[in-house]
This record gives sequence, structure tokens and C-alpha cells, in this order.
Amino acid sequence: MSEITKDMTIGEIIRLHPRHVETLMAFGMGCVACGAAQGETLEEAAMVHGIDVDNLLRALNVLD
Repeated sequence: MSEITKDMTIGEIIRLHPRHVETLMAFGMGCVACGAAQGETLEEAAMVHGIDVDNLLRALNVLD
């Protein structure tokens, strides 16, 4: 699997790695399926939700 980066959109991450929905939600991104989230990058979404993007990236990439 390809590494997840902070420049990938939430929609792209979910399409490539559907199981990561649980991880995103566990970090506080409850609206991963809403239209706005689909076009936001992981970094943008993390900033909006006050989440440390580096910690989130580590958690997402450990699963791959």
C-alpha cells in the first residue's frame, strides 16, 4: 500500500484505505463522509479539528 501523506484528501484516504475511517474518527474527525471533508487534505482537516497531523499520520501509516 502507498504511504498516506498530509497532502492527500480525506476522500482519497478513505477510497484507498476504507478501514482508516475508524482511525480518523478516533482522532476526532467525526464527519469523514461529509462533502467538505472529501475535498479537504488531511493537514487541513487536522488543523480544523485541532489534531496533531504528525501523530495522525503515524497512526494511519502503522496500519498499512
